[in-house]
Amino acid sequence: LIGLLGFGLIGTGSASLAVGDDAPHTELPRLDGEGTGSIADYRGEWVLVNFWASWCAPCRDESPTLQRFSERHGDDVAVLGIDTQDLSGDALDFVEEFGLTYPMLRDPDSESPLSDEYGATGLPESFLIDPDGSVAMICRGPIDQSDLEELVLPLVSGQGVSAPDDDSICVTA
Repeated sequence: LIGLLGFGLIGTGSASLAVGDDAPHTELPRLDGEGTGSIADYRGEWVLVNFWASWCAPCRDESPTLQRFSERHGDDVAVLGIDTQDLSGDALDFVEEFGLTYPMLRDPDSESPLSDEYGATGLPESFLIDPDGSVAMICRGPIDQSDLEELVLPLVSGQGVSAPDDDSICVTA
């Protein structure tokens, strides 16, 4: 039941963002409370935007993989975590527990959270944004090392990718 909830039965993103669309770039507070940030801050760079929450079991499984990816490939693609549907204290504990060092923003509970602008239907969800600010890939569910190596890295390096296999949770151009 928890897995089904985490994958989206509780979320109903109102927008329908697709590969090729401009990525929404609403200004959000930093999770640590020190200022604000936006996806627009990464214009000119590749950025992997990951929506997550501390209560989400698949997010817990995926976080160490994203941290390792950020450490190894941060010069080529930035990882940006966006905590949503969560309490700030729980989210900060999660970041500390997993030793996450990539930037974190907080999608505040509001009438129009950024996760809705992205059309997020559950957690975790990741969106690869190209240097021009367009969506290059959407992954609805937890991404793993093979998704990062076989889909993200080839896109970032300009090699392109073949269509993800039928089991993939990711959509590319």
